[in-house]
Amino acid sequence: MDQGPSMKLLSPMLAVFSLALALIGAGPVHALELSGTKAVVAIAADGSRVELGSVRFSPKPGGEASFELTMEREPFTDHFLSMREFKCLPGKTELSCYVPYPYANPRTVSLNNLAWLEHSLLFFYKTPAEFGAKLWNGIYFELSADANGLTGKPQAIDLNAISAPPKDLSQPPFRRSLRDDIPSDARWIRAIRIE
Repeated sequence: MDQGPSMKLLSPMLAVFSLALALIGAGPVHALELSGTKAVVAIAADGSRVELGSVRFSPKPGGEASFELTMEREPFTDHFLSMREFKCLPGKTELSCYVPYPYANPRTVSLNNLAWLEHSLLFFYKTPAEFGAKLWNGIYFELSADANGLTGKPQAIDLNAISAPPKDLSQPPFRRSLRDDIPSDARWIRAIRIE
């Protein structure tokens, strides 16, 4: 049966309409909810995943959540550097040493502001042969949300900036101007995932 010009025009329109209905029916993609306990995982240069610990989010009014970070002992090795003990992850060519943020802070985050959680995931790196803590080789993981969790990309910082308490303890000290972007393959820890 021959389709007239109006039927030929209607067929592509029906296909587009059907696709639009299917997409609407699929519903929106949901972003990460800041509630419950999530794993904290380092993604290493060789693609391996190292579970560092967990973070527990407790929702608060207004889209914020308080958080409690717990780092596991298991993946870390103890290193006595510059008269302090550090927990470090041994990589092939460098050690990545965890530096707990040393000052009181609100421990609250929202999907639009993850700075206090970022400040809780500070590291520095050094080669295994180097002596002492290399605090100027600091690593800050800038977090961004996706449907499956949070991904932290490494940025360079100087941890000596927090050797004394900041003037305002309610504000995260490592603002954007104190962080430098680095190539994605520069460090042994390529990213931190919270999932």
